[in-house]
Amino acid sequence: MALADLFKTKSEAKVRYAIVGVGDIAQEDMMPGVGHTGNSEITALVTSDEVKAKTVGSKYGVEATFSYEQFETALNSGLFDAIYLATPNWRHAEFIIPALRAGIHVLTEKPLEVSTAKCREILKAEDESEAKLMVAYRLHFEPGTLNTIDKIRSGVLGDVHLFASTFTQLVDPANHRVHNGEFAGPVLDMGPYPVNAARYVFEDEPEEVVSAVGTKHSESGFEQDFFDTVAVTLRFPRNRLAQFSLSYYGNPTNSFIAVGPKGSIQLNPAYTFGTPLQQTMVIGEEKKEESFKNADQFGGEMKYFSNCILNNQDPEPDGEEGFADVRVLEGILKALESGKPTALEPVIFETFRRERRINTETQRMSLSAVSTPELVHASNPGREVEKKAKN
Repeated sequence: MALADLFKTKSEAKVRYAIVGVGDIAQEDMMPGVGHTGNSEITALVTSDEVKAKTVGSKYGVEATFSYEQFETALNSGLFDAIYLATPNWRHAEFIIPALRAGIHVLTEKPLEVSTAKCREILKAEDESEAKLMVAYRLHFEPGTLNTIDKIRSGVLGDVHLFASTFTQLVDPANHRVHNGEFAGPVLDMGPYPVNAARYVFEDEPEEVVSAVGTKHSESGFEQDFFDTVAVTLRFPRNRLAQFSLSYYGNPTNSFIAVGPKGSIQLNPAYTFGTPLQQTMVIGEEKKEESFKNADQFGGEMKYFSNCILNNQDPEPDGEEGFADVRVLEGILKALESGKPTALEPVIFETFRRERRINTETQRMSLSAVSTPELVHASNPGREVEKKAKN
């Protein structure tokens, strides 16, 4: 350790990150905000694209770059304390497990993996490691979302028993998400958002996928080996239902509404960023609206995770939180295939229950929004009409 580090105060300490997978979400969303977290910095890149390594590395002053094949060498380099993982869904365990075994902390994009079997391998590695694992549920730190959770918890809506949501985007047929079947389809790519939202609205775990219906649109330009549009109904304990629709072939929209006997509360947008989050609450016939300014949700989640590392605290959206969603997503895929209701898998002969929930006081992060940079050998998944609308 350098002499200067011995005198570094906790407020000055920074967690050093390697960005593993330098695609659109890393370049466009996470990397621009790392600098203003105050407790995090990028010190290495892991990508097999030499152009990305050179150009993106130069932009952020990062000289240490490794290919995917050199990941073990990277883990032993001593150049970083943690990784931010943004590889395709089915390549998460491949990097999470060796990182945890090497004592390197992991902030991974969702879903945790593409099956509960893979998730269990990750949970075992998490349990055996002193390093921390967090799944990148950025909305667990977003002020408007946390405000909504507080209002639901207050009981002002009554006992909320109905959740409904729509999440759609118009995906470019050239994007990699439409060339890898269901592994990269809307269920695993977009499904974590309404599934996770239903779980934090009800603060409970679903017991059954009542129905899952999928359709394919030949006019979309997609390969017809996955359902591009899906509608799902989940049954939760105490007669509560969650219904949501997902699509890669729909004009962009994302919202959810939670309904109880006394009132309802709606978020629109609910899952994306770039515009203020609008909340509408109706109690009886009285309507109240509130707006929450656009924030850097990616920088906020990294700041929280780095705080956990620096203060040796366990992050809330840990490996079990990631498993809880994949348990449901896996059930949805089974129901799509069978066309029948699917009971969700219990764990060790008991119904799965997640005890830890979002702490709306300690997890709130309010970093200012950052600008979107030019992407290098990467592209946003939206079609040109969607990209123009976003800009």
